[in-house]
Amino acid sequence: MKKATTKKTSGANDSKGTGSPSRLIDARIAQLGDWRGETLGRIRALIKQADPDVVEEWKWRGVPVWSHAGIICTGETYKDVVKMTFAKGASLEDPSGLFNASLEGNTRRAIDIREGDWIDEEALKALIRAAVALNMSRTTTRPARAGKGSKSAREP
Repeated sequence: MKKATTKKTSGANDSKGTGSPSRLIDARIAQLGDWRGETLGRIRALIKQADPDVVEEWKWRGVPVWSHAGIICTGETYKDVVKMTFAKGASLEDPSGLFNASLEGNTRRAIDIREGDWIDEEALKALIRAAVALNMSRTTTRPARAGKGSKSAREP
C-alpha cells in the first residue's frame, strides 16, 4: 500500500481545487476576457520585467500578489478598475505621480487603472524596483528582538 502524501501550496487554494499561483493568475486573466484581463496581464509582464526574481502568490481568496522579500503589490480587479496596491507604497518615492488611490493611508498606496488608461511602463517598473529595494533593505537592517528575560539595549 502506498503512503498518501500531500503537497502544501501556500495560498494557492481556490474553490475549484489547487493549482500553482501562476496558473491561477493565468486563469483569472483568461476568465476576465476583457480590458481588465489584458491590463492585469500587462501589469504582470511589467512586474516580471522589473524583477525577474518576483514570486507570484494567490492570497485572500483570489487576489494575485507579487512578492520579493515581502509583498510588492497586489493586482485586484473590479468592474471599472484594475487596482495595483503597493503594500509599502507610502514609503516609496513616486516622482512620476503614478499613485492615484489610497493616498490618505500611512502604509499603502495604489494605482487605479481604468479602461483606456495609458500606463507609463518605465515609471511603473522603476516603482516596482523601488518597492523591491525597500523590502530588501528592511530584511537586512531589522534589529534582533530581545526575548523575555534578556536585557534591552537601554539597560546598564
